[in-house]
Amino acid sequence: MAESPIDVQLECQSLEQLPEGTVLAFDFGKRRIGVAIGNTALGIAHPLVTVDSEVTEQRFAMIAKLIETWQPILLVVGLPMYPDGTTHELTHLSQRFARRLVGRFNIKVILKDERYTSQTASVALREAGITGRKQKSVLDQIAAQQILQSFFDEQHAITRR
Repeated sequence: MAESPIDVQLECQSLEQLPEGTVLAFDFGKRRIGVAIGNTALGIAHPLVTVDSEVTEQRFAMIAKLIETWQPILLVVGLPMYPDGTTHELTHLSQRFARRLVGRFNIKVILKDERYTSQTASVALREAGITGRKQKSVLDQIAAQQILQSFFDEQHAITRR
């Protein structure tokens, strides 16, 4: 049986299995998709951009440009869940988004638990003096950065064992 191109990242896989390269992460939302970027060698995530569109084809056109520009070896998609781990509408929409990424770009996708990332991103922005409506344009990419950094940190912890 062939290996699935989508992995749920609740159990970690070692980054040692991945070649050095760029990773893009996505914080999926109905209105906006935050995007972050990092590299497997450095293990440091950075906010990149917010895809601000509700139109599927426009979203994927913007993502296609990012993929063409950055040539990622891996995509990480945040998987939202309730605090107790149960799923909700955005969980299923994020899984669908991940499947579409694989289908369109043929790049491995890992789904990463993203509970509380939007809240912690909002707190971080508030602490940096960015409040209220000013957060809207960057909140999702900061959440994507936290998703990716969490992925890198878990990989680093595994490789140090």
